Amino acid sequence: MNSAVGWDKQAWRAEMLRRRRAVPAEVRAAEAAELARAVTELGARGWVCAYVPVGGEPGSVDMLDALRAGGARVLLPVTGPPGPLAWAEYLGPERLRRARYGLLEPDGEPLDGALGLAEVILVPALAVDRRGVRLGRGAGYYDRSLHEARAGARLVAVVRDDELVEALPEEPHDRRMGWALTPRRGLRQLNSNGN
Repeated sequence: MNSAVGWDKQAWRAEMLRRRRAVPAEVRAAEAAELARAVTELGARGWVCAYVPVGGEPGSVDMLDALRAGGARVLLPVTGPPGPLAWAEYLGPERLRRARYGLLEPDGEPLDGALGLAEVILVPALAVDRRGVRLGRGAGYYDRSLHEARAGARLVAVVRDDELVEALPEEPHDRRMGWALTPRRGLRQLNSNGN
């Protein structure tokens, strides 16, 4: 994406959303299956914060089930007013309910301090760069939440392979990711110290 040099976040979002809309359903399904296998590379046995992919987001509920099958306990965001996200435990697809913005969330009560429990936090992204700068949808829910993560928690952006890019615009409030999880490349460490 050499033509992207100098783009702002809005231009990046528009381009990445355009690309996602162009991905055929069979490619999305194949990538979701690959992510369900790749998520086992995390080796998570404790709490993991994740999300249910919607729309063109890569992945599926199978990714969450693979985490649980590997011994992890999975927390999902619960919608609320703008601010830090609340989290409740995922206990299987039959325990998900429809929520705002077309999201699916657990039907249980949010847990206090849940984000601080997680050893791994899977973060939705439209793109992530090799430095760990993440491009979200712009609402800021994750930017307002990730400061609650415990020290040493692995922050993992989940993206399609072509959404791991060279460089994205960065703002002071952005929290860098340490890892990217992609369908074909699996788990990749990012250079989040900025070099």
